[in-house]
Amino acid sequence: METEKLYYVDQFIQEFPATVLSCEAGKNGYQVVLDCTAFYPEGGGQPADHGTLGSVHVTDVHEKDGVIFHTCDGPVEIGQMVNGRIDWARRFDHMQQHSGEHIISGILCADYHCDNVGFHLGAETVTIDYNADISWEQALDAERKANEVIWADQEVEIAYPDSEELAFIDYRSKKELTGQVRIVTFPEADCCACCGTHVARAGQVGLIKVLSCQKFREGVRLEIICGKRALDYLGRTYDQAKAIGQQLSVKPQDTLAAVERLEAELSAAKVRMAHLEETAFEAIARENEGRGDVLLFQPAMKGDSVRKLADAVAKRAGGLAAVFAGEDGQYAYALVQADGQDISPLVKDLNKALNGRGGGRNGFAQGSVQAEETVIREFFSK
Repeated sequence: METEKLYYVDQFIQEFPATVLSCEAGKNGYQVVLDCTAFYPEGGGQPADHGTLGSVHVTDVHEKDGVIFHTCDGPVEIGQMVNGRIDWARRFDHMQQHSGEHIISGILCADYHCDNVGFHLGAETVTIDYNADISWEQALDAERKANEVIWADQEVEIAYPDSEELAFIDYRSKKELTGQVRIVTFPEADCCACCGTHVARAGQVGLIKVLSCQKFREGVRLEIICGKRALDYLGRTYDQAKAIGQQLSVKPQDTLAAVERLEAELSAAKVRMAHLEETAFEAIARENEGRGDVLLFQPAMKGDSVRKLADAVAKRAGGLAAVFAGEDGQYAYALVQADGQDISPLVKDLNKALNGRGGGRNGFAQGSVQAEETVIREFFSK
């Protein structure tokens, strides 16, 4: 006996009575079968509904041979009448995402003569795969058209045509279908064979926002969000833009220009800093002219700067230049031997004695150590 599917009778049923036909302990909980259910089982890219049956929680739902199994965290009595309650926030979110996918897929497939070859309704976003090379500008144009369909707010049509009627309907489908086919139509947007749950009117989707359009296999993968997800996302994005604008003393819509200005200023500052650094390093190198082996301690700086200072000092001093930059027992180091002599034995001993890591070749080595300045000086004094 197949389970009566109440979600096809009315996709907005949130609560319903049902009789328990079976309840068996399974790997992930108890598998419960009812005579009827409003819980949608996972399928067609849409996740399963969650909710409760009486006092137990429904954590998963799947269908096999027309029978729907509810995975529950506790048992229910066979023959008992139970009250099923759908987690409506989760279900309606799925209806918004799935319906939004229909609308934008119908538009894209019609405009670019392609197929929707993959669909996944994830916890955060919806991904859709198309077998055509769609540009970001074309995706945004489809987004505009999709939202116009939403604003028109036409009623969603669901039909079960017989085989003769079906032959004359131009509908989308990922595979050849047999038996009774459920056709879901969003006027002016899409006509598709689908087993999922959908909104009653296009306006209930609320909003469609395209997040990305990336090359994928022979086509592209589109990432979208709809309804409350889109509203929440845009709200968070605006709040972030507003906060950034306050930091930069500009309006939220002007943050890009302000950031570009800061990037230009930063690039110029980096050039000036590099010149000043080079001048300072050369001055330090001249102070150590002809001294042979030199051990220097400097404030924390980037690894490339440590290397440049060690190189400048080695050339002037004529021996081994060992530069340690940092504080509080954490130092980055660079060792440069002026004549290019192999210093790998020294580096090995240094790393072992000073809890360090790093290496190099041809008279150069770089890395980091965890040791106090006094300990480092003692190592080199030996």
